[in-house]
Amino acid sequence: MAQRTWHMFTVVTLIFTVLSLVGDVLSTSAAPWYENLPAVTMDYKVHIDAGKEDCYFQYVQPGATFYASYQVLKGGDGMCGFAVRHPNGHIVHPYEWRQSAEYADQSSTGGYYAVCIDNQFSRFAGKLVNLYLSVIRYDMWEKYAKEVEELDMNIKNFTSSIQFVERNINDILQYQYHSRARESRDYNLLQDNNTYVLRWSLVQIMAIAATATLQVYFVRKLFDIKDNSSKTRI
Repeated sequence: MAQRTWHMFTVVTLIFTVLSLVGDVLSTSAAPWYENLPAVTMDYKVHIDAGKEDCYFQYVQPGATFYASYQVLKGGDGMCGFAVRHPNGHIVHPYEWRQSAEYADQSSTGGYYAVCIDNQFSRFAGKLVNLYLSVIRYDMWEKYAKEVEELDMNIKNFTSSIQFVERNINDILQYQYHSRARESRDYNLLQDNNTYVLRWSLVQIMAIAATATLQVYFVRKLFDIKDNSSKTRI
């Protein structure tokens, strides 16, 4: 009986051990996969309903550079509200009702930034917004340099060149984002103008056709002769 009890205790202990290991693996895999990357850029097109506000959260490593910008592509008056909240809870980019805006933090203290896009002033029209976020960790290049220096290789100039190239690449990516956003906005504006012209052209054609039909009808009515001759009685 004691041996059977011992076997049951061993099985229960093994089950709890496996469950704890699985829990550790799941908790580790729940962390964002991009946290340890040297640079992360994200480009979204989001639809903000009328009278609504959407907030997006981005994790930034301590010492990293955080950049956020938006541009309204389509809808209503072409403007939205934009605000950025620091991980400490302070509003680092005050609320503004504009067509586009941007915010940059060159040396973040780390944490989750909140980027909010507000469409509450527009009661009937939704907005299509292009949102761009980037997190860049320039300190990771120093880490790579130290790892290589341990191999007795002097790559100071090489590392500086790489950092210079990376900064230029990030500037180019931001410029390309703004160019794509302007292109999308111009394309949507052309589509809206084309739809507006076609719609009003059809309305005017129908109005002209109806007016011409009424004019012909009333002109013909003017020339109608009614035969009201009466018979003469003898």
